[in-house]
Amino acid sequence: MFSTLNDKFEKIVSSLKGKAVISDSDLDSTLRQIRIALLEADVALVVVKEFITSVKKNILGKEVLKSIKPDQMIIKLVQDELVKILGDENQPLKITSSQLTKILFCGLQGSGKTTSAAKLSNYLKNSSKKKILLSSTDIYRPAAQEQLKVLAKEVEVDFFTHELKSITKIVENTIDYAQRNLYDIVILDTAGRQVVDKDLMTELTEIENSFKPQETLLVADALTGQDAANVAKSFGEAIKITGSILTRIDGDSRGGAALSIKTITNSPIKFIGVGEKIQNFEPFHPERIAQRILGMGDIVSLVEKAAENIDQDEAEILAKKMSKGKFDLDDFAKQLKQMGKMGGVSGILSMLPGVSKAQKLMAENKISDKLINHQIAIINSMTKQERSDPNLIKASRKIRISKGSGTRVQDVNKLLKQFLQSQKMMKRMTSMGKSGMPNDLMQKLQGNYPPKLN
Repeated sequence: MFSTLNDKFEKIVSSLKGKAVISDSDLDSTLRQIRIALLEADVALVVVKEFITSVKKNILGKEVLKSIKPDQMIIKLVQDELVKILGDENQPLKITSSQLTKILFCGLQGSGKTTSAAKLSNYLKNSSKKKILLSSTDIYRPAAQEQLKVLAKEVEVDFFTHELKSITKIVENTIDYAQRNLYDIVILDTAGRQVVDKDLMTELTEIENSFKPQETLLVADALTGQDAANVAKSFGEAIKITGSILTRIDGDSRGGAALSIKTITNSPIKFIGVGEKIQNFEPFHPERIAQRILGMGDIVSLVEKAAENIDQDEAEILAKKMSKGKFDLDDFAKQLKQMGKMGGVSGILSMLPGVSKAQKLMAENKISDKLINHQIAIINSMTKQERSDPNLIKASRKIRISKGSGTRVQDVNKLLKQFLQSQKMMKRMTSMGKSGMPNDLMQKLQGNYPPKLN
């Protein structure tokens, strides 16, 4: 995500480093490069103009402190402006505690609307423990309601089944059913279209008037770039959009949709879809995204993912084994699987500072999520005794393991070498934290980060 912008901004910043004073020509050149970078990232022209004007105004109005380098000041001002156009801070959903909360979904066909409705249901169920009902007004695609019903079953929330052909009746019956059965939240999916048309907007207006939602969420595909902003504008003119969900963020290297959609709709981005799986869904934090764009990483989100996916009991067992020097291939496989749960190699590296450099290093060393799956397959092809004592694995065993896992002997050798390096590293890390993590990371997981200064 945002790799194009990240690369561009890194080059812009590096061109300023080492300069004691930034001249007017340097400033004009820097702003021109920023403008080009944003336009190439598919950011809407009106947003780019507003961004450049605001940054220039702030730079000209700032007196550079002796303790702050000019390039650092510009980075800070650019970061502040990025946060501003992304929405300042995360805006949570308006969930009412005393009455039924109604959430309306809208968007074009193929934007990931139905899947996002299920993802949001799963997120709300796990984070708030609310009783949720899913329903659909899509009477045009035979498989649309069946798709939502299947997804509802997958995330273990209820689905309102009906055979109605009247949109108004569907809305009325859904609300009535939800109230009678004491649901906390009802999420209503609507029909999409391949293009924005008058009939779609008229239908949405009718649904909005009948449903009277507390939240109306527009689902937009980040891969459509500037078109996502145009779609957002069309929907925003027809109904009151209270927030957006950007899907396929993991596949968007430019990020123009994220940087445009808040300004165009005048409503915050509330969630992003970062993968195909139901759990690949998270709240949108503008300040964290701004840091990723500028190559600063997003350690907070990484720690949150670790806290969500790392089993504490399992971590304690692993810590005890490590303290006794008993870290084996079974433990190594568990770590690889945990990495997959946290979004894989690319997902984790996207949150680390210097992401573009890390990704280049990955490409050079051919490190990928596919490689991790191969490594897990290699370990699964070993006997219990071999996983416990890798020293037993000699030539003949390596051949058997490679055939069993569909890999080469060289791959088995690489895995064993990597395991030995990890084993040595784990022994060193036992002195840093009880669970084998550095102390600052442990503080973050325990809610004591950042550390207080005296």
